[in-house]
Parts: sequence; C-alpha cells; structure tokens
Amino acid sequence: MLDIPRILAGFALSTLIGGLAYWRRSLDASGWAGAILTGTLTFGFGGWTWGLTLITFFITSSMLSHFRQAQKQRLAGEKFEKGGRRDLWQTLANGGAGALLALAYGLGGEPAALLACFCGVMATVTADTWATEIGVLSPAPPRMITSGRVVEPGTSGGVTAYGLLASLAGALLIGITALLLARAERGAWLLALVPAAALGGLAGSVADSLIGATVQAIYRASSGGETEHRTGPDGRALPEIRGWRWVNNDVVNFASSLAGGLVALAVAGLLGR
Repeated sequence: MLDIPRILAGFALSTLIGGLAYWRRSLDASGWAGAILTGTLTFGFGGWTWGLTLITFFITSSMLSHFRQAQKQRLAGEKFEKGGRRDLWQTLANGGAGALLALAYGLGGEPAALLACFCGVMATVTADTWATEIGVLSPAPPRMITSGRVVEPGTSGGVTAYGLLASLAGALLIGITALLLARAERGAWLLALVPAAALGGLAGSVADSLIGATVQAIYRASSGGETEHRTGPDGRALPEIRGWRWVNNDVVNFASSLAGGLVALAVAGLLGR
C-alpha cells in the first residue's frame, strides 16, 4: 500500500534540500532533478531511516566537496571527469541503486535484508566520496591499487592511507546513522547494520578503485597526464590510454555501490539479521 503523505513529504524535503544544494553550487539543475527523484523514492518507499540516511550522505559529501576546494582543484582538477557540481547522472549513480532498493522494500513487504543492502550501497558511495575528497590531500603520493606504483593525486585506481581511513570513517557514519534512525523509527537495535555498512562500504570503495585501475576509460590529457575527460579544453577528443569507453565515472560509482550492497547483505546474513 502506498503511503501518499510520506511520498509527498519525501518530495517536499528532497526538493528543499536539492534547492539548497543548487544554491550552494553543489548541484546543477539536472542534479537537482536527480536529487528530487532519488530522494522522493527513498523517502516515500523506504521511510525515514532510509531517507535521512541518504541525506546524511548528501550533506556530508557536499560539505567535503567544498573543503579546501581550490587546493584540490590545483592538485587533481584536470583528472576528474565531473566538476564540483553534481549533475543528473552523478546523483543517479550515487542514489539510484538505493532508490531502487527502497522501491523494492516498500512494495515487497519491507524485508529487513534490503535495509542492510541499502546501508551497504550508501556506505559505499559515502566512503568513495570521502576517500576522493580527503585522499587527494594526502601528503604521501597515492599508489595504484593493482601494482603499487606511485601515481599522481586523483589518478583513477590510486589509493592512499588517508583515503582508506576516510572510506572507513564514511562507511561507519552511515552504519551508525542507520542504526540510530532505525532504533527511533522501529524501536529495535539492528546492531548488524554497523558492521554491514562498515565492511560493505570499505569493500565497495576498494571495488571502485579496482574498476578505476582496470576497465574505467582513461584518456591522455593535453598536459601529458591521465584524465577521465574525453575531450580537452578546446573540445577535441583526447587519445584513449586504457579501459572500456562506456565505463565512465558514473558507471564505476553505480557498479561499486552494488558490490558494497551485496557485501553488506552477506555480512548481515552471517550475523543473523
């Protein structure tokens, strides 16, 4: 049965928060539309635990994207496919899997396993965003996850101790947030959500790096370095270095979030919740 008031509340809240993010230049117009879509589905069919967990990801990630933004742009701005303002595809890549899980949850009788899976998905996108925003500021250079060779900050597949710790912190935040919200909404301590989110988020973040190091499409920038951009500042197509052309950053984010969700689901199953 559809909870129309909750769906309307989700629409109103996601519109408001998306509008604030647009005003703060964290989203462009299409990203605002994506935030409304994912937020409405997540709130409307998942409930307050789901919706507020999504908001926790969105607010913390938006705040981190503005943290020492000029320095991060100097260090690695050339490498990132998307800028600081998230567009429609980025919001769907980060929130789309969670929204689909919320839809299945609401229409399927609210199975607890889907909540654990959702926590893994949101922990992954949070962990990955935190790793990117904090890891690029690491004083030690990143190393390619597949070979260990030193690479430039922002290189797809590069990892640092800063980034890994940030990943774990972001994943734990999602797990603790979901735990407390579920307690407030359901009156029960779903303790398995914390380890499920922590392990799922960390695994999903590692999966993101592995995909980035192997099959993500990477191009040769005009400066000679690597970039996720397909074209240079002059609009000309850049030569492809490695990866599959259709695997861009949004595909990587979506795929890794599914991996994190599956790991969280397995962890929660092993723990009996």
